[in-house]
Amino acid sequence: MADALLSIVLDRLASLIQQQIHQEVSLVVGVETEIQSLTDTLQVVRAVVADAEKRQVKEELVKVWLQRLKDIAYQMDDVLDEWSTSLLKSQIERAESPSMSKKKVSSCIPSPCICFKRVAGRRDIALKIKDIKQEVDDIANQSNRFNFTSRFSNEEPQRLITISAVDISEVCGRDKDRDTILRQLLGESCEQNLGPYIISLVGLGGVGKTTLAQLAFNHDEVKAHFDKRIWVCVSDPFVPIRILRAILEALQGQSSDLHDPEALQQKIQESIDGKKFLLVLDDVWNEDYQLWEQLKNCLKCGGGGSRILVTTRNESVARMMMSTYVHPLGSLSLDQSRALFSQIAFLRKGAEKAEELKEIGEKIADKCKGLPLAVKALGSLMQSKNNKQDWENVLNSEMWELDVFEKKLSPALLLSYYDLPPPLKQCFSYCAVFPKDHTVQIDHLIKLWMAQSYLDSKSDREMETIGREYFENLAARSFFQDFEKDKEGNIVSCKMHDIVHDFAQFLTNNECLIVEDDCENLKTNLSRQKSRHATVIVHGSTRSSFSVNNARNLHTLLVVSNGYRIDSFPLDSFQQFKYLRAMDLRGNVSIEELPREVGEFIHLRYLNLSYCTRLNTLPETISELCNLQTLDVRSCGGLTKLPQGIGSLINLRHLEAQDCPNLRGLPKGVGRLTSLRTLSGFIVGGENGSDVCKIEEMRGLKELRELEITALSKVEDAGEAEKAGLKHNKQLYGLTLHFRLRSSQPVEMKEVAEALQPHPDLKSLRIVCYQVEEWPRWMMEPSLPQLTQLCLSVCSKCRCLPPLGELPLLEILEIGSMKQVKYVGGEFLGSSSKIAFPRLKHLSFAAMSEWENWEVKEEKGRKVMPCLLSLKIKHSPNLTAVPDLHHQLSFYLTLSFLAFSSVLTFFFSLVIFI
Repeated sequence: MADALLSIVLDRLASLIQQQIHQEVSLVVGVETEIQSLTDTLQVVRAVVADAEKRQVKEELVKVWLQRLKDIAYQMDDVLDEWSTSLLKSQIERAESPSMSKKKVSSCIPSPCICFKRVAGRRDIALKIKDIKQEVDDIANQSNRFNFTSRFSNEEPQRLITISAVDISEVCGRDKDRDTILRQLLGESCEQNLGPYIISLVGLGGVGKTTLAQLAFNHDEVKAHFDKRIWVCVSDPFVPIRILRAILEALQGQSSDLHDPEALQQKIQESIDGKKFLLVLDDVWNEDYQLWEQLKNCLKCGGGGSRILVTTRNESVARMMMSTYVHPLGSLSLDQSRALFSQIAFLRKGAEKAEELKEIGEKIADKCKGLPLAVKALGSLMQSKNNKQDWENVLNSEMWELDVFEKKLSPALLLSYYDLPPPLKQCFSYCAVFPKDHTVQIDHLIKLWMAQSYLDSKSDREMETIGREYFENLAARSFFQDFEKDKEGNIVSCKMHDIVHDFAQFLTNNECLIVEDDCENLKTNLSRQKSRHATVIVHGSTRSSFSVNNARNLHTLLVVSNGYRIDSFPLDSFQQFKYLRAMDLRGNVSIEELPREVGEFIHLRYLNLSYCTRLNTLPETISELCNLQTLDVRSCGGLTKLPQGIGSLINLRHLEAQDCPNLRGLPKGVGRLTSLRTLSGFIVGGENGSDVCKIEEMRGLKELRELEITALSKVEDAGEAEKAGLKHNKQLYGLTLHFRLRSSQPVEMKEVAEALQPHPDLKSLRIVCYQVEEWPRWMMEPSLPQLTQLCLSVCSKCRCLPPLGELPLLEILEIGSMKQVKYVGGEFLGSSSKIAFPRLKHLSFAAMSEWENWEVKEEKGRKVMPCLLSLKIKHSPNLTAVPDLHHQLSFYLTLSFLAFSSVLTFFFSLVIFI
């Protein structure tokens, strides 16, 4: 991790020196020499960091030395970012002032006052660099006493090797364990006079307890057997009120603002009274019977046959809970470990190579001591290695001799971690900022990595693309699990195993903190000077009375509500967070306005205010955040306007402002945001026409990947719409056109739609509230050959569907709320191709209130929807005829059955709700 930090600092130093030369701006006389000396020293220190990171596990003094190095690296990064921001602001001022000279920046200062302030600022930066240089020299001298092994190299970092992520949903070799647990869950229960029937799964961390519990929890017989199923991740500390609240939320299917234990227990008892329930308490550590008793007493009123399934690493926990049945989950056998390892490690390796490495692989698998998590981690690591010497190096690594990890962490994780390139080490360890069992949204994670400058922005590739590649590499090495995918197979969210989370926290030491607002030590934790990233878990309307004094070094502040509405969170101390790179306050309904001081957060790159429903305005000072990359104000119902100076945010890449009903338009200047990749909620028109952005400003946004335009009904004419230049934007792959309802002439709307024809490379399209009988010409012709997803919604005047069957790559089609459509026939399939809908996998219709007939006429030699996997029809009460697609699909399913009999049930689902 220290290596990655130093890499960021060195890259930034080199970039700033070049930028300073280009802009002809200097700091203070003599500082250039200090900077060159600092760079040389950092290069020398970095050469020994890899050895230091391995030795810190056994040598406490080395660990202290590394921590000191990381602290100074963070300080350097802050100072260099301050310097970079100063140069960037000078560049912006020069570009915005036509009267400025294009010579030296120093000659462009508009007033002596600003000139003095800027010179003073540069001097302050220069003095900080000198102080840091002295500290780094001391750290370098101190390193000599440890006799570190140097591994200095001028070679460019190796490009990441792509390996395949193996997402094994079932625990290998656990058939008997699964059957035993199912018998305990489904069997007849005895009289429960002494309390609920408790089953405890006991085993080492990483042995597969949670996965086995998930397997049982989601089993079809279990789903049918119990009236209520509840899953709660407990972890440490055991806080009864938090667990009670989680149980109630699972029972009600929504968040609860109750915080009184008695009220919570009463609501739970009302929900389970007389009903047969299954409660899973995952990862229990607490051995205090009094705390457990508070929870147990409110569960006694459940119906006969109710069960509580507990997973724990400690057998004494099972005894304390007075378990009815304790199931010890042992390690995998040698044969099972070897089989699982081979399944992953030899994937895509030829038979000859697998035979060559088989014996070494078996020995590596044996060292994992039968822990599935360790086997998967090592198997994933070896999947990318074909050299026999590399395999022997892993087998003979000294990491296997580290006793410190026997109880808490696996050497397999260390081996896999140290094999990562420095940027991936940094990205992985950052994930310690998320709470245990937290569902991590991949898009959110990548934007947080971007905010911390962990992704290489010098590359020609998009930072977002690099972030996705980094995540997929970490996932392939088993650092993540429980993947959720979209219909296209892309991972959208995941979790971390608690053992992996413990490992990440070990790596970050005290840098990443997770604190709860009802924990007594909150104030103490947030006051630690070493903390760089903090997550505050807020429980509903509990008033957060803590202070954030001295938490001045935070780079990340995430406020997690776990689905609850945050009624109170203090903003009065936020001006202290001057080094923040990422701030996430989503769901805080107490915020009506942000303090003006937010404009002083010059390092801020990620600001999430989504679902802050009372937020009515943003301060103009936000326009001073020239480093800001992401501004998220989705679903801020009270928001009426954005800062007029938003055009100054030249580094903004993602502006998300959809579902803000009181927002009447975006300010002028959005067209200057040429770095934008995402623009959702672009609102056409507005009450103050002179102050809002016109649709023609879209023309300058050449880097847009995703765009949502709303209130298109306010576009004056087709000429204005054509100025958006959508058909020339080759980068755009996702587009939403939302017309909104209006009383104007439908002819105008059709002409506007014609003028908004997208580029042929578009991949995803949504059309909403299109109120014309005829579709635009580009919808009636196969003019979008790359389209894979299409949604047509609330197009209530359209009487027929366009010939979508001719789209060659379309995989997902959603059609809804078309109340004029009564018949779907050949026009839907098109006529020019031999296969209608050749790639379509998922088709859904919803709220087709007048739809009566769906007919597919058979034509010799023509296929219809040969790849269809799911068909859903909802709320279409008048539909009386459905084509015989099942017969056609049967042949496809028969072929699938021959090749994939074990997964047949996932190939086709027909769901009709009338």
